[in-house]
Amino acid sequence: MAEVAVIGAGFVGLSCAFWLMRDGHAVTLYDPLGPGEGASYGNAGTFANYACIPVNNPDVFRQLPHFLFSSSSPLRIRWSYAPTLAPWLARFLLSATRQRYEASAKALAGILSRAFDGYREMLDDPALHAFVRERECLYLYSGASSFEAAQASLALRASLGVRFSTLDRDAIRALEPGLAPIFTRGTLFDGSWYLSDPRGFLRALHASLVHRGLTHRQASIARIAAGDHGVRLVDAGGVRSDAEHVVLCAGAHSGPLARQCGDALPLDTERGYHVRFPDTSNLISRPCGWAERGFYMTPMTGGIRAAGTVELGGFAARKNPDLLALLTRSAREALPALPQPDGDWLGFRPSLPDGLPVIGASRRSPRVVYAFGHQHLGVTLGGVTGSVVADLVAGRPAPLDLAPYNPRRF
Repeated sequence: MAEVAVIGAGFVGLSCAFWLMRDGHAVTLYDPLGPGEGASYGNAGTFANYACIPVNNPDVFRQLPHFLFSSSSPLRIRWSYAPTLAPWLARFLLSATRQRYEASAKALAGILSRAFDGYREMLDDPALHAFVRERECLYLYSGASSFEAAQASLALRASLGVRFSTLDRDAIRALEPGLAPIFTRGTLFDGSWYLSDPRGFLRALHASLVHRGLTHRQASIARIAAGDHGVRLVDAGGVRSDAEHVVLCAGAHSGPLARQCGDALPLDTERGYHVRFPDTSNLISRPCGWAERGFYMTPMTGGIRAAGTVELGGFAARKNPDLLALLTRSAREALPALPQPDGDWLGFRPSLPDGLPVIGASRRSPRVVYAFGHQHLGVTLGGVTGSVVADLVAGRPAPLDLAPYNPRRF
């Protein structure tokens, strides 16, 4: 068995550690923070097995004026960042052709169809299963035109094996009576579920892995150099360590390390937000997404979390008060009983222009494996990505075609 270094302690990183240790490898985890302290902390917590519709939708051209200039748009661009963003944005627009969009959707559906298999064994642990809430996600439309516009993407989901049912206003009211009567249609996705506390889940998984022998070094890796027989890592403090294999799953922070391994990938950052409404989890029984506003309301431990929106703006620390206000206002429109929020959060999602993650070996060495760029699907795809990474390290054939996720596709 091998010495394997895993960089990143989010859903993908800890899932990789789980599957690698299952194979008997000695795993050292590198992350300067605790488990689930990055983008894995602040997400909507949904196991979104239905989310095979990538962001590079051809409709983006028609919707661009709304996205850029409407006060209710869930997408914003930080204009001071636009010159840096321009190459990524150009690739994104080139990916938004019908053919490339449908190819990305097919690739997402392929890996999503195996998503639960990646968690099945993990959830045999009662300490982890305790965080699972088996309630399907409800996606809501407040306007007939929006629901009509969604028919093409719903048909594509159905053709790719996604199962769902359509609800009218009365059925929505019967299912979630706390919602305001503003939603005319809804979609309920079979087999979806959510976590009551994503960070709590990862802390429990981390504790279990440490008990079984995982080493966690709270350090940020600054340099990677792969050789014929191993990989040298150097942390931000100059401390060196060696491993036989390295798995890079540092999310939005993976780009500089991938460049050191020969791959200049078009990885950028989606700045995601959430606000929390304390002691409100009884108001809804499941994640409820508002399609037009681009966010979910999820009943988590301590209160409802309204999470979503996208801001393209790099790693700037300053939060966008307009997006926080939009989340707050929209959540209280949807759930009139909500009080004012008691906290908010900004995190950095990794984003690639074709909407697909990178899973595969680096250009310079098969000893460095990439597993990042999952955008909004880190929770959902963490487990199956970990199992595929374990296959790659062991030299086993993967259970699905990895060509769509190959880092050299760019």
